[in-house]
Amino acid sequence: MDKHESLKLIEKLSNANGVSGFEDEVVKLFSDAVHDFGKVTEDHMRNVYVERHGNRGNRPVVQLDAHSDEVGFMVHAIKPNGTLRFVTVGSWAAVNIPAHKVRVRNRDGVYIPAVISSTPPHFMTAEQRNRVPQIADMSIDVGATSAEEVVQDFKIDVGAPVVPDVTFDYLEEKEVLLGKAFDNRIGTAAMVDILRELNGQDLNVDIIASLSAQEEVGDRGAQVTVRKIQPDLSIVLEGPPADDTFMPDYMIQTGMRRGPMLRDLDTSIIVNPRFQRYCFDTAKQHNIKAQRAVRTGGGNDGAVINLYQGAPTVVIGVPVRYAHTHYCYVAFEDYVSTVRLVTEILKSLDAEVIGKF
Repeated sequence: MDKHESLKLIEKLSNANGVSGFEDEVVKLFSDAVHDFGKVTEDHMRNVYVERHGNRGNRPVVQLDAHSDEVGFMVHAIKPNGTLRFVTVGSWAAVNIPAHKVRVRNRDGVYIPAVISSTPPHFMTAEQRNRVPQIADMSIDVGATSAEEVVQDFKIDVGAPVVPDVTFDYLEEKEVLLGKAFDNRIGTAAMVDILRELNGQDLNVDIIASLSAQEEVGDRGAQVTVRKIQPDLSIVLEGPPADDTFMPDYMIQTGMRRGPMLRDLDTSIIVNPRFQRYCFDTAKQHNIKAQRAVRTGGGNDGAVINLYQGAPTVVIGVPVRYAHTHYCYVAFEDYVSTVRLVTEILKSLDAEVIGKF
């Protein structure tokens, strides 16, 4: 794996604008990155399919999935004073939203810098200082002073997508990535690197990779991709939320520098336990650190893929600190381990192995 090439790809994907339903920039970056590894097609929902070179059509089909979208916002209404009322797209905690920079797309496709408004402390009562504002009480400020200015000069309409305004950083000394949207641009990048690692290798399965849209609003893209691909097996690549900065040691299940996370359960899926065991055995065989997680919340594309004809499915993710906020951390070593593990799993699969799951 070319470290420099991987980091440049992660940087581009992290910086890209791609709230659910508006994943076009991410789709273009991904499609360009994988065009040498298979036949690339796209549907009108902005799902991307990569039929790997070397597929024969008479072997078990493995769906390798990641989702392209990030959590963000959408303009709900334009106030007379020129600020924008908004709704969330995907899951947010209200406490993490105020006083952050965002980008608002106008009707020319230009993303305009803005800020999610916060009341200066000078104008707050003691009660207001200790209360988390409701999302309905927040607004986005693009620097306008009237609704007419917003519509006519800034060219912003109701329904405009809004993304966090964050620029990727790489802390080289510690090999730590800092940026936005690692849920799930980190899984998207990993899927590219896995296809690159497997390029030209003779496998015993056919692989079709799907970059699915709109996961953050209900796994909508995966409901389309799974029916098109009709997999016999699936590996879902994710950027799951890390828990190592707020959980007691014995409860840490998705920690940085502990390798990829393999999820046993969340509110949407119970993964295939035999396939899960096989993945951990593969990790041990190749001396790859891995960790497992049982979650009381969350969900992923594996939920709908798993329900299609019962295809055995696992979820393998690169731990992401502070997912679903503006700023996220990822340890590059976890990314490398995830690519290695999934690559080794795919190289080892055949019809007989899959039949045992």
